[in-house]
Amino acid sequence: MTTDIFLALAFFAFATLFSPGPNNLMLMASGANFGLRRSLPHLLGVATGFPAMLTLVGLGVMQLFDAWPHSHTVLRVIAVVYMFWLAWKIAHAAPPKDADTESRPLTYLQASAFQWVNPKAWTMGLGAITLYATSRDLDAILMVAGTYLLIGCFSAAAWTVLGTGIRRLLNRPQRLMIFNWTMAGLLLASLIPVFLMPS
Repeated sequence: MTTDIFLALAFFAFATLFSPGPNNLMLMASGANFGLRRSLPHLLGVATGFPAMLTLVGLGVMQLFDAWPHSHTVLRVIAVVYMFWLAWKIAHAAPPKDADTESRPLTYLQASAFQWVNPKAWTMGLGAITLYATSRDLDAILMVAGTYLLIGCFSAAAWTVLGTGIRRLLNRPQRLMIFNWTMAGLLLASLIPVFLMPS
């Protein structure tokens, strides 16, 4: 991979990772509700789960989807149902002082597994592999995944820290409730492109 292509990949990764989407909205909500320390497993699950998915997609998982065309519809339905469930969890998150007993952030495994039903992750992954790993050899795929891992750590941390900063403003239950319902609404709004995709 030439320097020019690597820089283009880095800019592409930066733009797709730092822009709002399901992962970032959920990390911000987690930071606001649970703080940075308790959100670390969620943060790390996002930062490492997507590059792992990207690697597997690049190595041939897409061939399985292409062999069974209906799998795209099944994946879309699973993604929508799961996103509605996550939006409900965010909307009903307990105030920070009650979070230990009534709710908890996503675990590392939950955040990693979420990448497989995250519509934005699929769009990012397919775009990155198609544009920057055209040879589909292992070195090119690992370079793309490694770039996303490096930049993804900064992106996930930034969105979680943003949430912890907002936490100071959410010291009243009503403000927290408005914030959580807003985050839940934005998470559901991020599904609009899924509904607009051709079947």
